[in-house]
Amino acid sequence: MKLKSMYSFLNTDLTIIEQELEKTAHSEYPLLREANLELLQAGGKRIRPVFVLLSSMFGDYDINTVKYVAVTLETIHMATLVHDDVVDDAKLRRGKPTVREKWDNRIAMYTGDYLLARSLEVMTNIENPLAHKILSKAIVEVCLGEIEQIKDKYRFEQSLRTYLKRIKRKTAILIAVSCQLGAISAGAPEEIHKKLYRFGYYVGMSFQITDDILDFTSTEKELGKPVGSDLLQGNITLPVLFALEDPSLKNEIEKITNETKPSEIQPILNKILQSDVIERSAKISDQYLQKAFEIVESLPKNRARSTLASIAKYIGKRKF
Repeated sequence: MKLKSMYSFLNTDLTIIEQELEKTAHSEYPLLREANLELLQAGGKRIRPVFVLLSSMFGDYDINTVKYVAVTLETIHMATLVHDDVVDDAKLRRGKPTVREKWDNRIAMYTGDYLLARSLEVMTNIENPLAHKILSKAIVEVCLGEIEQIKDKYRFEQSLRTYLKRIKRKTAILIAVSCQLGAISAGAPEEIHKKLYRFGYYVGMSFQITDDILDFTSTEKELGKPVGSDLLQGNITLPVLFALEDPSLKNEIEKITNETKPSEIQPILNKILQSDVIERSAKISDQYLQKAFEIVESLPKNRARSTLASIAKYIGKRKF
């Protein structure tokens, strides 16, 4: 089953969220307006808004309230993508030129900052101090993740713990708080919103590890960027960490610098695919997914619960 089919019963409310996203991304300045519009039109899975809506169904669901949380989380996500592309010197995202490629790094940084500020403005519609406390803490963690990503580039001597901490900040936290804040905005009990945070965290970890695997196993058409981009940009992902345990591969990987050309890493990509590192990485992704399933089982039975489980399963098995 395709991802969107799993939550097609949310289509009407997701349309409302798309409209709110357009309002949020709007700016009276033409350049910002154009950059934001392109980001919106590039689409994406809209996983975070979907998690917000589903999690709010464990409380008193009201789209007129929960939409503000969904828009806030998706706008923060968009901001991090723009900043990420600056950090990675990325030319393409989802097959289209990035903001930094079309304009420059300075415009991209201000675009990301603008989106982040707008997201906080939207969140003021939620009158719950706990929600703001959780969101503030999450944004701090995400920012620390951005700094770590820069610091750890081409740093081949790093531990599994460092990698896991980085992807928690890069991806898992925003998915976790999407679930938790969706539930809080609907008045769900503390026990439920804390469980949903843990569910989102485990799904987010699995999601990022799968992303890191796809950087090697997918195609340029599916990725919307060249295969092996993460490695070329100096991002040490889980498959690379495992590959570094092989002395011959380690010797070749450590020669990669920011001046290495895409064609020069093809032999390394081939060796990584021939090794067992993809299988080992997928196993760890699956372990996180299993923990997410355990959490889902402990939630009250409803349509949202079964949909969360289906989406988690899809995320672990997706091909792009």
